[in-house]
Amino acid sequence: MKKTATRLADGRELIYYDESDDAVRATEDLRDLPHVTLASEIRYDSLQDDWVIVASHRQDRTFMPPASQCPLCPTRGSHLTEVPSDDYDVVVFENRFPSLATDVPDVPATVDPGEALTPRRPGFGRCEVVCFSSDHDVSFADLPRERVRTVLDVWIDRTEELSALEHVELVFPFENRGAEIGVTLTHPHGQIYAYPFVPQRAKTMLATARRYRDEHGRNLFDDIVATERRAGSRIVAATDCWMAFVPAAARWPVEIHLYPNRRVPDLPALDERERSDFSTIYLDLLRRMDGLFGSPLPYIAAWHQAPVGEDRDLASLHLELMSVRRTADKLKYLAGSESGIGAWINDISPEARAAQLRSIDV
Repeated sequence: MKKTATRLADGRELIYYDESDDAVRATEDLRDLPHVTLASEIRYDSLQDDWVIVASHRQDRTFMPPASQCPLCPTRGSHLTEVPSDDYDVVVFENRFPSLATDVPDVPATVDPGEALTPRRPGFGRCEVVCFSSDHDVSFADLPRERVRTVLDVWIDRTEELSALEHVELVFPFENRGAEIGVTLTHPHGQIYAYPFVPQRAKTMLATARRYRDEHGRNLFDDIVATERRAGSRIVAATDCWMAFVPAAARWPVEIHLYPNRRVPDLPALDERERSDFSTIYLDLLRRMDGLFGSPLPYIAAWHQAPVGEDRDLASLHLELMSVRRTADKLKYLAGSESGIGAWINDISPEARAAQLRSIDV
């Protein structure tokens, strides 16, 4: 894989990841970009023991442009985009309207002067866009296995690079697909957030795993995977190195967790065999999801990995796939029970959903 780094017209970094070592990509951004004044900070929620990102400059970000004006397509003719080259394999660049950035202004230590319950900090971190293909009309499920491997290598490289940034505590690669999820750009792409804190869900999982180890002397993630393997009824697909299942207490109408058979803390810890095997099972899962209701399924794909420099013995790398679609023509809305008090309700049993996914011919 060939890696070529350059700068966009406003100074943001862009990196081409090419599958051919002799690929040559344009590096000059011909646009006259106005500067985006960043106003990102994080505020502590003393009641929830969590941090909330406040990024008021994002109100003016690009929203659902037509395909002819897509900023993630290659630059061709007079259509100048975020990618200066007329083609690419995979490309990564800093988000123009980031929630977190490395050049955010300092802020006072509290929202309300002298009050201990309203602390805040600058929104230091990094938000990157990962374009999976130059073809505007494909989805991840359409990619060839070789491209999926390239994307995995990119996630690994970015995890290593972003983990080395000062103040970064967790690196989170993810993909949103579908208008129902809230996607504002339809070009096939994902994102990577480098957080200056460990988000609440990751913190809760690690605290639970730590308590489980103290009580039982074993790793919680290992025992969950072993339980699913013994039960078998919720397994969707498996390969030599990976296993995918609907969790026993799935929250979403469609929810699949994908684990490597060997527990590792993060993406860079995957060995060559696990990296090569990933493409097969991930494409299998995405195609099963699209086949569930006979149309492209809106989904979130979220990588969970160890925080930077801590809990590597507790954490277990895994990918969570989830969708709000519960039938061909119905969505699950997070209303009173879920959003109001955090008590989830699932309208289909995990065993039934797993059986449906297994039955799809891919």
